[in-house]
Amino acid sequence: MRTAITGGTGFVGRHLAERLGAGAVPISRRSGVDITDVDALASAFEGCQVVAHCAGINRELGDQTFQRVHVEGTRAVVEAARRAGVQRIVMVSFLRARPDCGSAYHESKWQAEQIIRESGIPHTILKSGMIYGEGDHMVDHVTRAVRTLPFFWTVGFRERTARPVPVSDAVDVLVAAIEGRIVEPTVAVMGADEVTLGEAIRRIARVAGRRPMYIPMPVWTVRVLAQLTEWVMIVPLVAKAQAQMLSEGVSEAAPPAPELPVGLRPSRPFSDERIRAALPDGRFGADDLRIVRWWRSRSAAVSLPAARGAD
Repeated sequence: MRTAITGGTGFVGRHLAERLGAGAVPISRRSGVDITDVDALASAFEGCQVVAHCAGINRELGDQTFQRVHVEGTRAVVEAARRAGVQRIVMVSFLRARPDCGSAYHESKWQAEQIIRESGIPHTILKSGMIYGEGDHMVDHVTRAVRTLPFFWTVGFRERTARPVPVSDAVDVLVAAIEGRIVEPTVAVMGADEVTLGEAIRRIARVAGRRPMYIPMPVWTVRVLAQLTEWVMIVPLVAKAQAQMLSEGVSEAAPPAPELPVGLRPSRPFSDERIRAALPDGRFGADDLRIVRWWRSRSAAVSLPAARGAD
């Protein structure tokens, strides 16, 4: 079975492509296909029975907005799938994607879900919790932050919880959906362990060999921090969408959705071993600042004509 994977070079899409091997058709901007280009998508989908729609962003950057990637992109995927005769669409969404919640990320993911539901194409929508593993946005950010700063923050004064999903389990669920083994059109995908977000952060820091001071911060200050770091950093210390997630927890679906059948639910624990396997190299530094990247690109552009003139 050939499966087209949008976001095929992203975190989840890359792991799925590795699992499917020769049956995978990874599609991304790197492969020259824009997520809103219906003609290019339809051509890429030719000969594929399933589309695994994994494309998504957790922050806006330039023309890569939530509206363009999540909403217009999903609309284009559906039209292209229809043209190519795709038999099923499997979409990776977010556990708490919903309308009218004040977060453009959550709301645009919900709009994308609705586009899939109204497509008339057989589908499975996977409302997934925090997925972690090599190249993620959870273990990666916490690790690099605690290696950079002597402190870390917890959001609010009431502990929220999460059920982290190992990427290997998330891929197991995706494969089950691709093969048609999930009956429900929308399901919640949550990890085996429920931990407080503070405990998850402390566990990641400990495995990374750090013991920072933990400071409880009101939700509004974390949102301000998120906005500031989105402005000044290429990959922000915390994104606005992530601030929303931290403020409300990620352990139950909103709106409610049925869980997977017992035999298909994620079962691997949020263990030191799996955290260690996801640890990134390095820490946050000057290269993560937008102005530094801009200055270096500007300097390179100025020096190139000068070097040519010297020839």
